[in-house]
Amino acid sequence: MVAMPRRSWLAFGAVPAVCALLLLPAADAAPTWSATEKGDAFITADTGGVFDLEAGECFVDPAYSEVLGQDTVLYTPCAEGADNQVYGFVAAPEDVAGDAYGAERLAAFGWEICGRGFASYWPGEAAAGLDFYPVLPTERTWGLGDRDVMCVVYRPGVRLTESLLPLA
Repeated sequence: MVAMPRRSWLAFGAVPAVCALLLLPAADAAPTWSATEKGDAFITADTGGVFDLEAGECFVDPAYSEVLGQDTVLYTPCAEGADNQVYGFVAAPEDVAGDAYGAERLAAFGWEICGRGFASYWPGEAAAGLDFYPVLPTERTWGLGDRDVMCVVYRPGVRLTESLLPLA
């Protein structure tokens, strides 16, 4: 896998129009638990561990950490049964919300930009069985200067056994 910079602009337009077909092992096809609908509030910038994730890394769904006293996500190698994989970061331009935090405009931007990346990485049939969601800055993190939207891919109801990113 090509090294991807941490929290950097992801130029979805630079992704080749034709991605390599992503081959998934048959063992990956059997659901291990019920599907979870993941929206833009499933994980936010306030969820513990989010700022430790880099593009291309996999992680587990949030669980309550007694030590941290909050819901936390943990980096987990894709092959070890992760739930999600980061496929990019995009900085929200100031005109999306300006200095004031605008949750609805930011969510619309996140879904639109992550949707473009998703369609670029997994065009047509390559997207079968996959879904995505954006992880958005919160009003608190926005006030601290956080403008990054993290784009995440997952397989509803199925644990990962390898990276979902197409081969370059």
